[in-house]
Amino acid sequence: MLGFGKQAVAREIAVGDLKRLLENDAAIVVDVREPDEFAAGHIPGAANLPLSRFDPAFLPETNGKLLVLNCAAGRRSAAALAQCAKAGAPVDTHITGGFSAWQHARLPIAFGH
Repeated sequence: MLGFGKQAVAREIAVGDLKRLLENDAAIVVDVREPDEFAAGHIPGAANLPLSRFDPAFLPETNGKLLVLNCAAGRRSAAALAQCAKAGAPVDTHITGGFSAWQHARLPIAFGH
């Protein structure tokens, strides 16, 4: 687990658990990879908010769903979580192993923007 001060601790969610949440319409995924990476393959339904211009103020409304950040392997999503913690945004979850783990598990992939 990654610590971001005393009030926020990043949580990791396994790809299988995220898949079940998405199937039950209980999660929203925000992919912080760059647009070209996102277009080459992403989790179906994910929104793209690249780390290079990431601003927690532009995160989508969750309407009670779990908001999960995603990148290629977890490093950029952890950096985005740190920005969320600093801004006081209620986001603390990212995917264990990132999109690479999603691909490795042979889960569905969407292409394009």
